[in-house]
Amino acid sequence: MSRANYVPHNDADRKAMLASIGVKSVADLFADVPEQVRYKGTLDIPKGLSEPELASLLGKIAKKNANTDDYACFLGGGVYDHYVPATVDTVLSRSEFYTAYTPYQPEVSQGTLQSIFEYQTCICELTGMDVSQASMYDGATSVAEAILMTVSITGKKTAVISGAVHPDAVRTAQTYVANAGVKVVVVPFKGGQTDTVALEQTVTDDAACVIVQSPNFFGCIENLEEIGRIAKTKSAMYVVSADPITLGILKTPGEFGADIVVGEGQPLGNPLSFGGPYLGFFACKEAYMRRIAGRVIGQTTDTRGQRAFVLTMQTREQHIRREKATSNICSNEALNALAALVYMSTMGKQGIRDVAELCLQKTAYAKKALAKVKGVSLPFAAATVKEFTIKVKDGPKTIRELAKKGILVGPDLGRYFPELANHLLVAVTEKRTKEEIDSLAAALEGLA
Repeated sequence: MSRANYVPHNDADRKAMLASIGVKSVADLFADVPEQVRYKGTLDIPKGLSEPELASLLGKIAKKNANTDDYACFLGGGVYDHYVPATVDTVLSRSEFYTAYTPYQPEVSQGTLQSIFEYQTCICELTGMDVSQASMYDGATSVAEAILMTVSITGKKTAVISGAVHPDAVRTAQTYVANAGVKVVVVPFKGGQTDTVALEQTVTDDAACVIVQSPNFFGCIENLEEIGRIAKTKSAMYVVSADPITLGILKTPGEFGADIVVGEGQPLGNPLSFGGPYLGFFACKEAYMRRIAGRVIGQTTDTRGQRAFVLTMQTREQHIRREKATSNICSNEALNALAALVYMSTMGKQGIRDVAELCLQKTAYAKKALAKVKGVSLPFAAATVKEFTIKVKDGPKTIRELAKKGILVGPDLGRYFPELANHLLVAVTEKRTKEEIDSLAAALEGLA
């Protein structure tokens, strides 16, 4: 296949361009590069391939990587192997979405603005909040931005965060606020949940916020009502990091009095993708809207009285004075947020509830099956929805040996908490079958 199919300029075109700039050959363009440093030989690279040959080669290379079509994926820790409906990729593949940039000109960006507005609406309904912004980089940064927002609102300089929040989110938050004079106090966990006794002793009148995750990093559901009471007793803002799928069957954080709800939006129509890109969602009560980080899309009417969408708020440094900005967050994750919107629209309220119920039922079956395996125990008694913790004799070895059998579990919690070495996370989404769960139990039995 000739390169002429891909290169638009022929020899005559190139000759004309060279003549226009006053040189005789392409080599003359490099006259300023000293002769002694120019490469004289021929680059040791393969010859060009035809399109069918190239497709065949890339296919062979791709097969060296395994994926979740080849393995039973019980991997957890914040990213989950949920089913992504075909409609998600179909809509995302439309050029007006995947090539769109920031919608500065509303008159030519109505499609993009409406999609973000609808995304915000869905997040509000899911979390029980009044206002959502257009999306964050990921779940970890949404936690960090929540701290900065509460500090700005309250004027206090201490953030109290549960040790059962995802460790990556805790570390991201600590890094974010390190030079802002904000102190992050981590409260210990007990029995897989936030130690509410320690929390009550830690939260003082100086606390800008109390942050908890439910289900938490260990998969355990937190006592949001009690934690919220503790926060409100000291006039601290209440921040909840939530899993969006589990909100299909759990009460919303808004019903527990949360002021801000954040979380990782990957479970909503975004594939694993080797760790990203993902999106963080961020919603709050209407009273705090003007302090929210990022941008907010609003609905209005145009000069003809028709429904229209605009950038209602864009309080970042690029748009207003630095000292007035709520955050220095730049580009949002609009394409990932669109995937989340299409997923939520496709599934609907009942569909998301059905997915959450399947996760709940299959997780209960998996816990019961694994608890019977010799050498495996369930260290935490708290209720779970789609993820739980098991304890084995040798965590790293178990992960390796299961992978050889086509089963993925983990991570080993020892990488985050030395005292929890050989504790593994097991996530059971709606995609996991009874046969896969039974195979996991049998494989663990064999290792024991």
